[in-house]
Amino acid sequence: MGAIIHTMSSLIKKLISFYKPKEDDLESFFDFMNSDQWSELIGQDEIRMIRGVFEVSELQVRDIMIPRSNMIVLDTNSSITDLLHQIGNSGHSRFPVIGENKDEVVGILLAKDLLKFSNQNDNSDFKIKDFLRPPTFIPESKRLKILLNEFRKSRNHMAIVVDEYGRIAGLLTIEDVLEQIVGDIEDEFDAEDLPMIQEKGKGQFEVDALIRIEDFNEFFDTQYLDEDFDTLGGMIINKLGKFPQKGESLSINPLTFKVLRSDSRRLQLIEVREIE
Repeated sequence: MGAIIHTMSSLIKKLISFYKPKEDDLESFFDFMNSDQWSELIGQDEIRMIRGVFEVSELQVRDIMIPRSNMIVLDTNSSITDLLHQIGNSGHSRFPVIGENKDEVVGILLAKDLLKFSNQNDNSDFKIKDFLRPPTFIPESKRLKILLNEFRKSRNHMAIVVDEYGRIAGLLTIEDVLEQIVGDIEDEFDAEDLPMIQEKGKGQFEVDALIRIEDFNEFFDTQYLDEDFDTLGGMIINKLGKFPQKGESLSINPLTFKVLRSDSRRLQLIEVREIE
């Protein structure tokens, strides 16, 4: 990833030496990059990444963070068996951990630390506090370009986002920031045989509640807005005005949604059908 960023920086410097775009004239800059004289040097993938660099310089943490309602968190009172079950089902590698105060993140747990302990011990002396790493808190107004530099210097991969009152607003990872530049990053848990959208029958789909609204719109050719939420689960909670229970349904033209699976903190799987 560092090599990609270095290459992009070199390309941008070379381009700017030929063309100096004004802040309100970036489209002309990208037209310039698409010109014949650059076609052999820069492809469409590189142009998209350069555009991503410019966009990141303008975006704030609140624009791309995972909202609090969609955060997967662990509880300090959970047994190691329950923790391993949650970790295995989520497919993530880092988790915020909360204590008795559900609004307070007391640390970050790395799945590899817990798995290593579980493989080497009988778990009778397990204390989750022995594995917690100090959380990093950032304001939702922080610029992404500043945060990316902080991630690189501190080697942190996750930060907890707080609002102006100090309340938890969401979380953000270094992968979330880099994806704004290079596009979606597939990792070991983004298996091709586990798509976020699975067709179960004619006009019937099962969809991961964490799918981004923009990706959902592209697949289903819908035009749902994502100004107040980022994911399908966030949209459903927003429309209902409450956290729905398993089996609960609602219709948002032109589709109907039914909760197939959820836990006490987030929606997990949604059935999607066309309104009959």
